[in-house]
Amino acid sequence: MHQACPWLAARLAEHAGPPPGAGLSARADSAGEADAVSSRARHAFGAHVAEVAVDTVTGEVRVRRLLGVFAAGRILNPRTARSQFTGGMITGLGMALTEGSTLDPEYGDFVKRNLASYHVPVHADVPAVEARRIEEDDPCLGPTGSKGIGEIGIVGTAAAIGNAVHHATGVRLRRLPLTPDRVLGALQG
Repeated sequence: MHQACPWLAARLAEHAGPPPGAGLSARADSAGEADAVSSRARHAFGAHVAEVAVDTVTGEVRVRRLLGVFAAGRILNPRTARSQFTGGMITGLGMALTEGSTLDPEYGDFVKRNLASYHVPVHADVPAVEARRIEEDDPCLGPTGSKGIGEIGIVGTAAAIGNAVHHATGVRLRRLPLTPDRVLGALQG
């Protein structure tokens, strides 16, 4: 797109009046450029911090605050990027505390097939979620200077929550989700 758009803009500048009825089109072949191997990392980076409260009587873990700070190159649309970051962080909260699949040992199928038995975070479960980004200008990234942010908010959040539970209780849990029964079992064991 970066190669085709300047050509198309030049064609439109040459043309007086409205665009041609049949329209204009442009093509570019970026094979060898877009998929070229680079010695530099082209991935987004992030750091996550979680504040949790752990009830040692019931085993309940409540997340009070989440903070994610991300370096993702040039952000083309800050509003949608923020939504991507915070949405990923909420998904990571679900991964850490509520979402777990159970396989039927006889048939190998998932037992939980609906939202009544597969618990995802709801509004009351989601604390103050803050996503910040670090302005980053890396000329080696390509013409737009942007990186993919994909699901960068998810896994770091689950790890931050696990580390916060460890910090609060002194017990390291190594299996998600951190359900009350697992937390109590770890505290008593």
